[in-house]
Amino acid sequence: MNSNLIVGGVETFSTVDFPGHMAAVIFFQGCPWRCPFCYNTPLQKIGVETDFVWSKFIEFLERRKGVLEAVVFSGGEPLVQTKLAEAMQQVKNMGYKIALHTGGYHPEKLAEVLPLVDWVGFDIKAPFNEEHYQRAIGCKTPLKNVLASLDMILASGKPFECRTTCDPRLLSIEDIYTIAKELQAKGVKEYYLQKYRPVPADTESTDADCDKFFRDTALHDFLKASFDAFDLRS
Repeated sequence: MNSNLIVGGVETFSTVDFPGHMAAVIFFQGCPWRCPFCYNTPLQKIGVETDFVWSKFIEFLERRKGVLEAVVFSGGEPLVQTKLAEAMQQVKNMGYKIALHTGGYHPEKLAEVLPLVDWVGFDIKAPFNEEHYQRAIGCKTPLKNVLASLDMILASGKPFECRTTCDPRLLSIEDIYTIAKELQAKGVKEYYLQKYRPVPADTESTDADCDKFFRDTALHDFLKASFDAFDLRS
């Protein structure tokens, strides 16, 4: 049934990818974006065939019932997958909760799968400025797609979080303030900063550059006051 479902890998046990749940994480192959800070560059190319067998993963989930609670659909970008809703429904029918990690590039696809999802991890790449956002994602996907996806998640009432990887080549401290204010204005309740660790192609970022977001206590105080839940993830 899932002949068009392309998987790049699986993490068989995680306690961090769906907060509060023991989960398996499935990493889908393919992403339309080219974020300079991406840690999963082997998963970027769309349409690459893999030797992953979906039925074997389903067999694994059958054996792990009672141990695992959820399956996280991650990537790459899961919304690239044409059979995503079908895959989610199959896993949900087994009694598992469903989490989705996405950057929100394809709101129409998100609308298709969101009713099946129990929780969303939504990646915010930059302030909501067209030029800045496209620089952060490395392509020309319109910012309106991201905003439409975020608005859809907010309207759904589904639990979710927003998070930003703090690449100092793309973001400043002031940019984080801007993002926070934009998210707060939309009604986002949970926001997290993720530490950037230089990718191999980055020969300029120093430890001090990467740490500055995590050392700024005034920024942290502002974020704690702005959201119901905020934390730093290293």
